[in-house]
Amino acid sequence: MSFKFEDKLENIEYPKGNQSWNIAGIIKGQNGFYKFDTRPIQKTKEGEIGKYSSFNTKADKMVFEGKDQWVIVDVEELHKYLKDKKIKKVYLQELIFELDWNITLSKKE
Repeated sequence: MSFKFEDKLENIEYPKGNQSWNIAGIIKGQNGFYKFDTRPIQKTKEGEIGKYSSFNTKADKMVFEGKDQWVIVDVEELHKYLKDKKIKKVYLQELIFELDWNITLSKKE
């Protein structure tokens, strides 16, 4: 069975018009209502696999889809990390260990 990220949310809302987030809602079993950037991972201009984002995004959380799971990171914490480290590129594995707020949701549940 294939799950969509939307299956993990309740009280779902979608943006009206072109926004920097794709879906909003509450992660099932939690209580915070968030706007999520769920754009897919793609090949970058440098030939790597990744995601582009902006410091002007209105998304609260960024979602990275893997084969068996979604990894969700906090955008505000991500931006602070990038500014503190004075970097523009970061790897997901690094974020999982360096950021305090991240959640991994299984696609199998």
